[in-house]
Amino acid sequence: MAFHKLLDDIGVLGRFQILQMVFLCLSCFMVYPHIVLENFTAAVPGHRCWVHILDNDTVSADGTGILRQDALLRVSIPLDSDLRPEKCRRFLQPQWQLLPLNGTWSNTSEPDTEPCVDGWVYDRSSFSSTIVTKWDLVCESQSLKSMAKFLFMVGMLLGGIIYGYLSDRFGRRLILKWCLLALAVAGTCAAFAPRFFVYCSLRFLAGFSAVGILTNSFVLIIEWTVPRYQAMGMSAAICATCMGQMSLGGLAFVIQDWHILQLVYSVPLFVLFLSSRWLTESARWLIISNKPEEGLKELRKAAHVNGKKNAGDTLTMEVLRSTMREEMDAAQTIPPVSDWLCTPNMGARICLLSFVRFANLIPFYGLNLHLQDLGSNVSLFQVLFGAVTFPANYLALLALNHLGRRVSQALFLLLLGSAILSIMFVPRDMQALRVVLSTLGVGFSSAATICSLVHANELIPTIIRASASGLVGVAGNIGAALAPLLMILTVYSPHLPWIIYAIFAFIPGFVVFLLPETRNQPLPDSIQDVEKERKGSRKAEQEDTFVKVTQF
Repeated sequence: MAFHKLLDDIGVLGRFQILQMVFLCLSCFMVYPHIVLENFTAAVPGHRCWVHILDNDTVSADGTGILRQDALLRVSIPLDSDLRPEKCRRFLQPQWQLLPLNGTWSNTSEPDTEPCVDGWVYDRSSFSSTIVTKWDLVCESQSLKSMAKFLFMVGMLLGGIIYGYLSDRFGRRLILKWCLLALAVAGTCAAFAPRFFVYCSLRFLAGFSAVGILTNSFVLIIEWTVPRYQAMGMSAAICATCMGQMSLGGLAFVIQDWHILQLVYSVPLFVLFLSSRWLTESARWLIISNKPEEGLKELRKAAHVNGKKNAGDTLTMEVLRSTMREEMDAAQTIPPVSDWLCTPNMGARICLLSFVRFANLIPFYGLNLHLQDLGSNVSLFQVLFGAVTFPANYLALLALNHLGRRVSQALFLLLLGSAILSIMFVPRDMQALRVVLSTLGVGFSSAATICSLVHANELIPTIIRASASGLVGVAGNIGAALAPLLMILTVYSPHLPWIIYAIFAFIPGFVVFLLPETRNQPLPDSIQDVEKERKGSRKAEQEDTFVKVTQF
C-alpha cells in the first residue's frame, strides 16, 4: 500500500496525471456509445405490409387511382386492438365493403388475412435506414434484433474475463492499444456487413474489445492517482461516457442512416490508437510485476512532466525497493484465480462485489436499452439520459467524499428502486411524467454505478486488480445481458419486468454494508494486505470491547 508515497514525490495531480486522464476520458467518450448504439442503428420504425394496390406505382387498373391513400390502406390492412393498421398482416383480398361509400354491411365472418409475404413498407421520417429496415427484422423476425444486442453483451462478458487476465500479464497499456484497434476495425466493418450473421459477429467482437478499453481506462486512472483524488478521477471518466451518450443522441437526430452513424463512432478510434503510443504504462503494475527498472523510468517521466526537477535525486532504485519491498516480495508470481477466491477475506470481497455489480447493472440497462418504450423521440431521451448523469456524478462525488462508499451506494440504489416502481403507476399517455421519472432513475443508477466502481477498485489489490475487476465485470455483464431478456416477461404482465428491476435495485443497497469502508484509505497492493486488514479489524474490535468493559 506504499505506492501512494511515491506518487506524493512525483506530484499527486500534476500535468502528467491530467494529460493521461484526458486521453483515457476521450477513449471512454468514443467507446461508450457503442454499447447503446443500437438504440438508433437497430431502431424499429413504423411499418406495415407491402400492398399491391398501395405501393405498386404502376397500378392504375380498377380505378384505384381515384381513391385516397387512407382509403386504400383501410381496405388492404386490418386494424389491431388499438384501431391502428396491423404491422404484420394484410387482407388476402381488398375488402371494398369497408369503405364508407359502401354504407353499412353485415359482418358475417372475419376477412381472411395473410402474413407480409411481399415485404414491408417502413416509415422513414425518423430513421431513413436501420438494420431493421435493411434485413426486415420485424414480425416473425423481430427476435433477431435482440440477438445483436445480446451478442454484444456476451462479447463484453468474455472480454472482461480474457482481457482482464491479459492486462495483468502484459500490462494495461498494451491491451488498451490492442482493444482500440480491434474496436475500430470491428465497428468500421460492421457498417459494411453484407449479411446479418456477419453484422452480429462483428458486434460480438466490438463488445469484446469495448470492455477492455473501459476497464483498463478505469484501472489506469486509479493506479496513477492518490486515494483522495481517485473518486474525482472515476467521476471524470464516467462524465466522459455521459458526454458520449449525449453526443450519440444529438448526432443520431442529424444522421438518420445507420451506416454513417456506425462509422462516425468507429473511424476516430484509429486516431486514438495511433495517439496511444504516448500513453504511459502503470508504474504501480510494473513494480508489482517485478519490473522495477521500467517502473522507476515511468515514475521519473511523470515527475519530469509534472515539473519535479529533483526527481532523479529522490526517486532512486533504493528508495523504490525500500518503499515497495513488501509488495514486491508478495507479487513475485500472480496468484491464480483459485488461490485468491479461496482466500477467506479476498474471496468474500469478490463474491459480494460481483453480486452488487450484477444487481446494479440490471436496472441500469433496463432503463437505457428500452428508450422506444418511453416514446418516439429516442434522440431526446438519449440526450436527457446523458445530461442527467452530470449532476448525478457530482452528487456521487459529494456523497463518496462525505458519506463514504457504502452509504452512498445504499442511498442511490434506494432512490433508483423507488423511481422504477413509480413508473409503473404512471399511465402511458402521461409521457412527460414517465420521461421525468425514467430520467431520474437513470441519474440515480449512474450515481450508484460510479460509487460501485470506485468502491470495487479500492477493495481489490493491485496484483490482481485487472483480473478481479474483469471477474466482477463479468457478473455485471451477465446482469446487463439479462436486462433486455427480462422484457420478454411483458407477455405475462407489463409491470413484471419493472418490478424485477426495482427488486434488483433494492437488494444490493443492503449487501454493500457487508463490505469494508475505503474512504481515504490507501489501496491494497497484495492479497496479504487484504488479509492484514481483516486481522487488524478483528484486533481493533477486540481492543474496543476491552476498553468498553474496563470503563466500569
